Amino acid sequence: MRIIEVSSLQDERVQVFSQLTERQLRMTLEPEKGIFIAESPKVIRVALQAGYVPTALLCEQKHIEGDARDIIEHCGQIPVYTGSRQLLSRLTGYTLTRGVLCAMQRPQPKSLAEVLDGARRVVVIKGVTDTTNIGAIFRSAAALGTDAVLLTPDSCDPLNRRAVRVSMGTVFLVPWTWMSDDVSQLGQYGFKTVAMALTEESLPLDDPRLKREPRLALVMGTEGDGLPKETIGMCDLVVRIPMAHGVDSLNVAAAAAVACWELRDGSQRGNR
Repeated sequence: MRIIEVSSLQDERVQVFSQLTERQLRMTLEPEKGIFIAESPKVIRVALQAGYVPTALLCEQKHIEGDARDIIEHCGQIPVYTGSRQLLSRLTGYTLTRGVLCAMQRPQPKSLAEVLDGARRVVVIKGVTDTTNIGAIFRSAAALGTDAVLLTPDSCDPLNRRAVRVSMGTVFLVPWTWMSDDVSQLGQYGFKTVAMALTEESLPLDDPRLKREPRLALVMGTEGDGLPKETIGMCDLVVRIPMAHGVDSLNVAAAAAVACWELRDGSQRGNR
């Protein structure tokens, strides 16, 4: 292992953990050179087991022989930068979760056809920009048997550090990719698109006809305004979650969890 002591906030070797914005990490113009940050030993282990490639570690001194020991051994000869908890918090601008960060190579984006191959239930995220909600949607999708997640360009990057942490690493387990705003194209892959929205035509989520559909794409909208009318108009069906006490909507992450459970693939129902 290559343990490197950090003593200065201006150390250029650790700028990937301190000075680069999420946009710079993504390398918008050259995505093949992009980096993302995984935080906490548990999340980093999930990423490594899923085949993601580490480039550097930032680790509190006490974790080198503690929580991060197996991670460091797994990562081989990549640099392991270390320092006191106080210094690393000042360096990154936040207190490290369980004292470990890992910079990893951003993988090449998968094609839509590749992600949808064999999928029966997918979630489409349209315009959701809150990192916590993105992470929570991925966690629910993974736990409840959703086959893939698709995101429109106006949504938050799933490999944002906070989104990754909130997802507990499930962004590394559920196939996902970007798609255009034209959700109707999913019909070419045999999917019936289902918009989550409150309209006069909305079916209740527990309508038995939905469960019989072989391939469903559940389209979720923004935290505040929901789905645009144009997107709703592109979808085959519109559904709503039946609610009580005059409540008309749920947070998008909570709604996604309810919908993923209710509309899960019928062939999986006996296993859950």
